[in-house]
Amino acid sequence: MDKENVIETKGVTKTYQSGEVKVHALHPVDLAVARGEFTAIAGPSGSGKTTLLNLISGLDTPSSGKVRLAGREICAMSQSELSDFRRDHIGFIFQAYNLIPVLTVEENVEYVLLLRGVPTGERDERVKRILEEVGLSGKHGRFPSQLSGGQQQRVAIARAMVSGPDIILADEPTANLDSATGAALMDMMRELNEERGMTFLFSTHDRMIMDKSARLVTLKDGRVDSDTRR
Repeated sequence: MDKENVIETKGVTKTYQSGEVKVHALHPVDLAVARGEFTAIAGPSGSGKTTLLNLISGLDTPSSGKVRLAGREICAMSQSELSDFRRDHIGFIFQAYNLIPVLTVEENVEYVLLLRGVPTGERDERVKRILEEVGLSGKHGRFPSQLSGGQQQRVAIARAMVSGPDIILADEPTANLDSATGAALMDMMRELNEERGMTFLFSTHDRMIMDKSARLVTLKDGRVDSDTRR
């Protein structure tokens, strides 16, 4: 039985207006990502990969076409509906980590669970378990400024995964890390992907992420240039 698609774009385009000039950042893109896939969207600067990830995440709206996530048409949602949907179904990992500096590791990770109203006991257990899985046991009381870049990105990964979302979206997650740390984190995410069946979608120009992904979608000039599964 085929796995269901958790990400679908149909005829998605994005055009920006710069004065009297129209910039076609993304031409019609059809993409389907099944539950549990570990996929990278790659391409040079200006290829449209970040634009596509922003449209998939609902952080931007397409000029035309449709985006469906976990069976829902996100373009038809109000801003409040979309905000709630992202909270409940999507985990984000950013290249700049985006941790809250005044919160501890534990508090950063549990924040989304607080927003979802998860009871204290269950919240504590989930946070403890995910911190163990990402190799941060004993670091729960530290602040982001007391951690290395690799450790901060592990916190960001734990935060993205702790609520068990349908989709993890990662925008250049290794950009601020040395190659060894980045490779170790990719191996960890692939392991968590295989154990938990979560769907990962990366936007990257890092060759290492491309090599470690199970599927590689390459964009060129706003169009899908190739789509390869290994």
